[in-house]
Amino acid sequence: MSVRRLAPPELQPKEFSFTPENLAWAKQQIAKYPEGRQQSAVIPILWRAQEQAGWTSQKAIEYVADMLGMAYIRVLEIATFYTMFLLAPAGKKAHVQVCGTTPCMLRGAEELFRVCRKRINHEPFHVSADGNLSWEEVECLGACVNAPMVLIGNDTYEDLTAASFEKVLDGIASGKPVKPGPQIDRQFSAPVGGATTLKTVKA
Repeated sequence: MSVRRLAPPELQPKEFSFTPENLAWAKQQIAKYPEGRQQSAVIPILWRAQEQAGWTSQKAIEYVADMLGMAYIRVLEIATFYTMFLLAPAGKKAHVQVCGTTPCMLRGAEELFRVCRKRINHEPFHVSADGNLSWEEVECLGACVNAPMVLIGNDTYEDLTAASFEKVLDGIASGKPVKPGPQIDRQFSAPVGGATTLKTVKA
């Protein structure tokens, strides 16, 4: 797990502001909170800023802080704590977050890292040669029973092998993504091979 810092100055945009539509949306979020509690809207508003720009820049952090009357350092603390906020330019088609916590590592996450280094870039937080993909290692993504797994956008891809992960990346590259969830024959986090108990119900 690397230290999370803002992208270097040469990658930072000179300004950031919401589109009129996003500004109206942000004001609606702020209005949900009672007077004096508007700062509670910081995460959804920062997330919308990232969705607009593709990543979370220093100017976006400062813009959100000004909007909510917060010190810059407070919003920076949030952006650097949560790995959902991308602190450097990301791939145009996808940013891949590979879980590197113990269950995933025990079940083959290192193979997924090798695929990322080969297919995307040898180093995390760098985009691929075509600019479409980027990747990073993150801590627990909450699907330990389906380890190893990755998060791409809002979707998780679980029970991965190097081969099935390659197919996930192929689908993204071609614009025909594979179905999210387990990449083996299992329903969500149900036992592999199906149920072994409570198969019949007595009348």
